[in-house]
Amino acid sequence: MLEQPRLQYVTCAVAGNTEAGRSDATHRMAYWEWNHTGNPRHPHVIVCVHGLTRQGRDFDALASQLALHARVICPDVVGRGYSDWLDNPQGYQVPLYVADMLALLQQVHNAAPIGSLDWVGTSMGGLIGMGLAGEKSIQPVLPVPIRRLVLNDVGPVIEPVSLVRIGGYVGKQMVYASEAQAVEALWHLSRGFGPHTPEEWLALSRPMLRPESGLAVRLHYDPAIGEPMRAMTPEMAAAGEQLLWQLYDNIGADTLVLRGAESDLLSAKTAQSMAERGPKARVVEFAGVGHAPTLVSFDQIAAVLAFLCGS
Repeated sequence: MLEQPRLQYVTCAVAGNTEAGRSDATHRMAYWEWNHTGNPRHPHVIVCVHGLTRQGRDFDALASQLALHARVICPDVVGRGYSDWLDNPQGYQVPLYVADMLALLQQVHNAAPIGSLDWVGTSMGGLIGMGLAGEKSIQPVLPVPIRRLVLNDVGPVIEPVSLVRIGGYVGKQMVYASEAQAVEALWHLSRGFGPHTPEEWLALSRPMLRPESGLAVRLHYDPAIGEPMRAMTPEMAAAGEQLLWQLYDNIGADTLVLRGAESDLLSAKTAQSMAERGPKARVVEFAGVGHAPTLVSFDQIAAVLAFLCGS
């Protein structure tokens, strides 16, 4: 039985998420803190950030191992999990998420100084990590520079077929008649995660659900999180890709790229380019997995643990 992490909150004071007649100048972001080191002020901090429709408890299996070596912080990105929802859906984009993470890191640093900072980002969480590690103007604001960066099945080029797939389900079916029905539906949507035992899949799925009425359950996130993605034009996508390559090339952190060998989001070609330019990432592929590795299986956990903690 895993020791449960502590649920905490940070208030994110972010201007820019406004529309006529209302404002989200502040919102609360939830985060889960793990620490099995015996030192509540351990200077090594590892932040693990989830994908678009997921939440911080995705990292339970990985975090329980990393927490033997560091303080591990797993946020629920705004609009997900126990975090607030935004009034203006256009706020659900990487720049706001990066600003929220800066507020989170400052709160964690104020509680106990961060001496060494690592980042594990799955899909969207990896894009946020690239923003923090690669944007030059942000470096003076970080408590310390990101030392090691894990990009889990994501890079500067997002394959269009994956955007079509993701856009086809985000926010479309939110309420299910029972937990069992919801768990089965999530499995059909997430076959790219690769093989899991029924117990593993149930552990990944339960934090995705919230009580509705009677025996019904709903998914944990704001259905509007997909609106900015669905509004993206080809021109916007091309400009975003160019910006992401600029960020990637600026990264000074040691970088590990994890790729599902069957991923429809991170191509083998893009992963190879990531190994050849910028931080010259080490690339590890997992057979039989698409988008994205869940970091639950032994081999996936071992790859991250060895990279971040040298064991």
